[in-house]
Amino acid sequence: MPTFPSRPFRGSSSAPNLAAAYRTSLAKHPFLLFGLPFIATMVAGSFFLTPATAIRYEKHDRKVRQLSKEEELGLKGGGRRVDLNEEYYRLAAKDLDDWENKRVKRLDGENDGIL
Repeated sequence: MPTFPSRPFRGSSSAPNLAAAYRTSLAKHPFLLFGLPFIATMVAGSFFLTPATAIRYEKHDRKVRQLSKEEELGLKGGGRRVDLNEEYYRLAAKDLDDWENKRVKRLDGENDGIL
């Protein structure tokens, strides 16, 4: 009798039942163990995250609608007309050399920068 028999050992746990058939099919087809759950997770995640994305865009649409309503009421328009030449001469007429440096009052407990 040879030392190692030609037939593999089959214990009681590898009897022809559902669990054994599942285990052998996973060994033959690893896609069922790794690929299928991954793809199922991606598809399920897409379906579960769709409402969250929709809420984000609906909130943005509500903000845009509020802005358009304020513009309809005329809150944005109505400022004075700006003439480039007029602004140039108005700024040129200012005396920029005569100024005084004034310190701003600091808040309580804030460092005033004086050594």
